[in-house]
This record gives sequence, C-alpha cells and structure tokens, in this order.
Amino acid sequence: MPRELIAPAQEQVAFREVEGRPLAPGEVRVRSRFGAAKHGTEMALYKGYATARGRYDAEYRVFRDEQPGVRYPVALGNICVGEVVEVAAEVANLAPGDQVFHYGSLKEEQIWPAAKVRTLPDGVPWQAAVCLDPADFALGAVRDGHVRIGDAVAVFGMGAIGLIVIQLAKLAGAYPVIAVEPLALRRAAASTCGADLALDPTQCDAGLEIKRATGKRGADVVIEYSGHHRALQAALRGVAYGGTVVAGAFPGAYPAGLDFGAEAHMNRPQIVFSRACSEPNPDYPNWDEGRIFDVVWRLLSAGAIRCEPIVQPVVRFDDLLVEYPKIATHPHENIKLGVDFG
Repeated sequence: MPRELIAPAQEQVAFREVEGRPLAPGEVRVRSRFGAAKHGTEMALYKGYATARGRYDAEYRVFRDEQPGVRYPVALGNICVGEVVEVAAEVANLAPGDQVFHYGSLKEEQIWPAAKVRTLPDGVPWQAAVCLDPADFALGAVRDGHVRIGDAVAVFGMGAIGLIVIQLAKLAGAYPVIAVEPLALRRAAASTCGADLALDPTQCDAGLEIKRATGKRGADVVIEYSGHHRALQAALRGVAYGGTVVAGAFPGAYPAGLDFGAEAHMNRPQIVFSRACSEPNPDYPNWDEGRIFDVVWRLLSAGAIRCEPIVQPVVRFDDLLVEYPKIATHPHENIKLGVDFG
C-alpha cells in the first residue's frame, strides 16, 4: 500500500499506509515523483503552536479555544508532482504518462480531481510546480503593498515566500530590494534571486541599515515574512514615513516587547495584513486567488521566477523520518524541503 508522511503527535513524524480505492468519476490516479513541504503552515501543525489559538470559526471569523486547533494525526506536505497512471472513464483531458501537479500530502500515490490538476510542460522544472504555493502568497503580498516602479522594498525572512517576493519586487521595478535574514544559506539564495543588498539582522541594526541604504528615507514598502517579533519591530524602524509594512507571516503568538510608541508612532506607516487565500481579495471582483494562481504560474513556467535556489535540500522520500524534523531543528540547512520519491 502507498505510504504517506504524517505527524501522529506534536513534533513526531511517521509513515502510515493508505489503502487504495477505485477512482470515482472525474478522478485520476497519480504516482508521485516529487513534492515539497510548506514550512510556515506545516510548522504550526508539527510544532503544535496552532493549538493555542483553538480552531478557526469561519462563520464568526474568530479562533475559538474551546475547539482544538490541531487534531492529530495530520498529513504533512503541500504540493506534489507526478505521473498519471490511471484515469476514470469520464476524463478526456488527461492520459496515462502525463506529468501533473496539485495540492497533496507527501504520499507515494495521489488521487486527484482531473479538473483541478495542472499539467507540467516539458522543460519546466518540477521545482517551479511545488513553488506555485508559496508564489501566490508572495504575489498577494507585493500587490497588497502596492509596490511600484522605483520603490525601495525591504523583505524580512528569506524562506520560500520571501525569496519569491524578492524576485517579484525586482520584476515590478523596485530598487533597491533589500533582503533581511539571519541564516547564511538563505542570504546567499536571496542574492542569487536578485536582492541588491542582504543584511544579517544579528550583526547590524537592520532598520537603521535600511535607512542608510535608501538615502535616510527608509523602504517605501517592507514585507515581513519571518514571523519574528523583532523582525516586525525592525520593519517599523526601517519603513519610510507614511510607508507600508505588509505582515504576511503565520507566526505563533508574539511575546511582549513590540514597541508601537517608537518609530511606528512617529512615522505613521500603514500595517497591512496579507493572505492571498482569504476571499474576497482586496481588489475583488477583478482579482481573486484563481487569478493570482494563473499569473504566478505564467511567471513560474516562463522562468521569470527561479525556484531551483529555493527548493533545497532535496531528500529521498524514504529518508523523511530523519530529514523532515530538520525543518525545525536545523533551519540553517534548509529553505524549502523538496522530496524525490525515486
């Protein structure tokens, strides 16, 4: 039986066997070839800090702590790329042998609705497919920040989303584009992805250095994707007067220490919370998440967004019981964990 990676409990990983089933009308069976984790969201599940908030009540739009936020076991993984091995009789647009991708856990075999999968064109690297999400969140953040030609942009947190934000900001004509990241591997990736300056916030006053790099003005737009309260404080310190801070991360509860009476009070920035999958989109009805996906996939498949520097390391599926926990324990060794199913 196919195996799937799960978290059976907080900070534990295991394989479980998944019993196969016949295809329903409109479905395809796919043998997984590659996949990737989504670090920010999955760490909330793996580490369990999402539990403290309780479960999100979509009707009231609040978290309710009388319901658990995480119910173990939970499947791990985000997007997989694979080969179609079987199609239901009603499926006309796909055939065995096609290379496709869709949301799916790190599982050796997927059953997906044929209408939802995307085809991976010849010559497009699989890393582009597994970066479709986070690329939608990156584009959402750039649009929510209203990044324009010539804007100075600072990006905190060089995970997958931050590295794609760097590239989108460059495509939008921003200058300079400044990356802020404490881990050397990720700063190097930021430079590869086009950052004009990469700062180590453990070795400098990042907010002040952003001001120095922008003629004392500060960044017109700061996009915060590290999820660390000190990064948000530095973002408020480095943003220009009347500028915009985009808070896009999915962190646990911040500790005491954020000072909204300092630069934030004096310089009157806007703080915008960004989440591309929250509908309606701020620019609805002209924009929704479907349009965001279509735009970023066009950029990804054309090579305008590079993802090979982002998806690292790439490990074997059989090694995930050792390698997956390193997302939490060895962040200096990974950016976005990729998986080769062999």
